[in-house]
Parts: sequence; structure tokens; C-alpha cells
Amino acid sequence: MKTNHQWGAVTLAMGLAVAATSTVSAAPAIIPAPAKMETHEGVFQLNSKTRICTDRASRATGEYLAERLRKATGYPIEISSRKPEAGAIQITTQDANAALGDEGYELNVTPTSAVIRAPKPAGAFYGAQSLLQLFPPEVFGETKSEGVAWQMPAVTIEDQPRFKWRGLMLDVGRHFFSKAEVERYLDTMAVHKLNTFHWHLVDDQGWRIEIKKYPKLTEVGAWRSGVGFGLKKEDSIAYGSDGRYGGFYTQKEIREVVAYAAKLHINIVPEIEMPGHSVAALAAYPQFSCSGEPRTTDAAAGVNHGIYCPARPETYQFLQDVLTEVMRLFPSPYIHIGGDEVPKANWKKCERCQALIKSENLRGEHELQSYFVQRMEKFVSSQGRHLMGWSEIREGGLAKGAAIMDWIGGGAEAAAEGHDVVMSPASPVSYAYFDYYQSKDTQSEPKAIGGFLPLERVYQFEPIPAALKPELQPHILGAQGNLWTEYIATAACLDYMTYPRACAMAEVTWSPKAARDWDGFNSRLQTHLRRLKYAGVGYRPLTAAAR
Repeated sequence: MKTNHQWGAVTLAMGLAVAATSTVSAAPAIIPAPAKMETHEGVFQLNSKTRICTDRASRATGEYLAERLRKATGYPIEISSRKPEAGAIQITTQDANAALGDEGYELNVTPTSAVIRAPKPAGAFYGAQSLLQLFPPEVFGETKSEGVAWQMPAVTIEDQPRFKWRGLMLDVGRHFFSKAEVERYLDTMAVHKLNTFHWHLVDDQGWRIEIKKYPKLTEVGAWRSGVGFGLKKEDSIAYGSDGRYGGFYTQKEIREVVAYAAKLHINIVPEIEMPGHSVAALAAYPQFSCSGEPRTTDAAAGVNHGIYCPARPETYQFLQDVLTEVMRLFPSPYIHIGGDEVPKANWKKCERCQALIKSENLRGEHELQSYFVQRMEKFVSSQGRHLMGWSEIREGGLAKGAAIMDWIGGGAEAAAEGHDVVMSPASPVSYAYFDYYQSKDTQSEPKAIGGFLPLERVYQFEPIPAALKPELQPHILGAQGNLWTEYIATAACLDYMTYPRACAMAEVTWSPKAARDWDGFNSRLQTHLRRLKYAGVGYRPLTAAAR
């Protein structure tokens, strides 16, 4: 990880100021805050003889927890299926409170035991995340820490999430991030009980997923001549052996990332952009555009020239072939097709498109986009999945089974019409665009797309629209933070732009609305940032400007 940038150096300096030893905090600093928590007298002491006892359903969580504790403490931490003895940590789905749902859990810590009880494995996993946060921050380190009192306070926790969609979106189309970097990103999401990774795999500047039926998508579409976006060549290491800039994931690598995420109880939602943001695809296969003319992948930043032709039957066959391979790789119930920022100029001058508008009695190019989306929705739903797209797929009429990811409005209206919605607004007020500046003093920050999104505003976000009737509110699946990467070309910068804002988004989507308290969150964050430091996450330090 590079640390020669200003933000890396600041974070490293902050981390070095942290004391080498620590003891358990009197007030647990769990992020996201549990729904209910009571503290009691006494502490649980971890030692070299501590065992983790699990039932079969909780074995994977037990192994996850044991591995983390072994690295930080140096203790052997054995896993057992026997009846737990005094001093053990128990993880079980037996006799759990079914009302807590698939992701809820109970955690009871006393001086003689620690018990996680959950109806389902996902809840047990989240209980383990809360348990880890009861220990000193060094527990998140990758190497053994000396001089640490491995204690956690006695507590009783009953917890479950407010929303079922708690996510982050990562754009790898503008800059390629390696499989290892993506998996590391997933690791940090899991710590925060975030359960949805929206993987933006395709954009004008790069196609990042191997499609075996169309090999030129990666042979041509995954590469461009340089880093672009006004960045310096050395700002990224994503260069091929021939000097071209970019990269892609093989299908084998995709399967491995999906399996890795599943162990962390994270669902990956793939996004394959259409009908716009498709320069990279059309550079490889120009016959699916209106003009049929080839283009380069060196698209100008911020300009969307790549538009599929919705009047060519072969366009739909191509996209169905692509999505068929995508759906074989991703078990996600949702398949994201983008659908945003589609300039209609090409369609206006395309004879085929104009003929289609006339033959289908469409009222212009907006309804032509709706025609395109509805055709794709029928295909996606025929495969047992749900189509999802950005706000613009509502233009001209929304396909019946489609779900909306609201970034510029329309979420409340879509929910009122019976569509499921994920809230990730950039407009009229941004709460979710983590590519925005974290300070108004932009000269002291890494280059960003513009805008200003301080930590406190993320924490103030309320995903459920105020005017939405109570009976329609279940259509709001949840929310996510979005990482567009035009100016984010390294893992170090990615960390800096994501955290601690993702900590706030985690609490917005997990904790009860009534429990949200900025001062309390900010206090807990002081401890939590030490956890991120030991985990090697290069967050932005807290300053007045960052809040």
C-alpha cells in the first residue's frame, strides 16, 4: 500500500501516536451501535486455554473468530464441538430467538463465559463482530500485540439490523483494483456489518469481467493507453506487461471473490452498464452501436460516448449472452444494469431508432430507453433474478419487476408504485457519494470529483423518504455509499475516501433510528479508528473539517 501521498502520511502519523498497550474500555464502543445493550460488572479474560465451542451451523464463524484472535493474541484458541466449559466462548444457533431474524443475534458476556446465540449463521457472524469490538483495538492487528490485557466487559446485547441492504459500491471501471484489494475491501465491510457489495464492473473506460463468448471485451475493452483523468502515471500500478493501463478479472477470480464474500455474509451485486457508459464494450464490438464505427477505450473523462443501439436485434442477443455468463458467476437476486446518464443524441439521428420509435408508438427517445430497459427486465426476470438500475430507468415508464437505486430522486415515487428501492442520493443533497471532498479546504485533500460530503452529513442520512406512507416503507431495502473512482487510483486513496464515512453509513443502515446520536457516535469513533489502524485501513483522520 502506498503511503507517500499526503493522506497516507497523515494517517500513518496518527497511527504512530496510538499507545502500544491498551486495556478494555469502560464503555463499549461498538460500531454500528447495537439495538439494545446493557453493561454489567466484571470482565471476561481471554487466555491461552480459551476455547471456542460451536454447533455445526456456527462452525465457520467459530473458525473466523479463532483466526482473528490467534493472530492478535498469539494464543492457540482451539475450536470444539463439545459442551462449553467455564471460560469458553460459545457460538450457537440452538434455542435462539427467531424474532431476531436471519441477521440478528444475542451476545451475553460474563466473567466466566461469552455466548453468541443467533437464529441463523449470518447473525452469529455479526455477533462475532460485536464480540471482537469488545476487546482492545489491537485485536484487529495482523501480528501478535504484546502487553495487552485481552479482556472484554460483561454485557448483554440483543441486536438486529434496521435494513436488509447495507452496502458499498466500488467502481473498478475507471481504475482496476486487484482481486486481493477487493477482498481486503470486503474484509473491512464485514467488520461494519455491511452485507452488500455493489461491484461496478463496466464503464466507458474499462470492461473488467471475462466473458468467454466475447473475448475482445477484455482483450480490447479492459485496457487503455494511460491512467487518464489528469492523474500521474505513477499514481497507479495497474499496467499490463505491454504498458497498457487496466486489467480484468477472470471468471475463476470472480468465483473466488464471490465465495470469499459469501464467507463474510456479503452478497455481491454485479453491474453491467447499459445502454450508456459503454465505450469499452463498443470499442471491442462496434457493431452493437448505432453507427457501427469503432471507438477507442480512451474516452474523455466525464463524457459518455458509448451507447448501444436499441433498434438492432443483435444488441439484445449480445447483452443477454453477457448477462447469462454474469448470472452464472453471481448468485445475487439482483442484477444491476446501470441505465444512468444516457445522452440520446445518437438515437435522435439513428434511422433504425427513429423507425423503432414510430413502429412501437413510442413518444420519443425517453420511451425508447424504457423500451430497452423493459426488454432487458423481461430477460433478467425470466432467469429468476430482479433487474436493478439507477434513477434514470424510470424515464418513459419503469419495467414492472425492476428495482431502483435512487441517486437523483424518484425513489419515493418508485416505492409508492410498488418497486423496491435502495437509497444512495447525490442530489438534491448528497449523503452517499464518497468520491466527494471531505473538507472545504480542497487543497489539503486528494483530488476528488467535487462536492462536499462531511462525515456528520452521512450520519444525518435518513433512508426512508419523509412522505412515504408506512405501509410502503418496506419497499426501501436500505442504503449504500458509492465510490466512483475517476480520481481514486490506489488502495490507499480508496481507504481514505471510504473511512470513516462508511462507519457512519453502517450505523445509518444497521442501528435503530431512535438510537442514532452524533455525539455518541463520534465518541465511539475515537476507539474505532484505532481498530482500523491496527487492521491497516488508511482512513481519513478526524478533524473539524472532516465532520
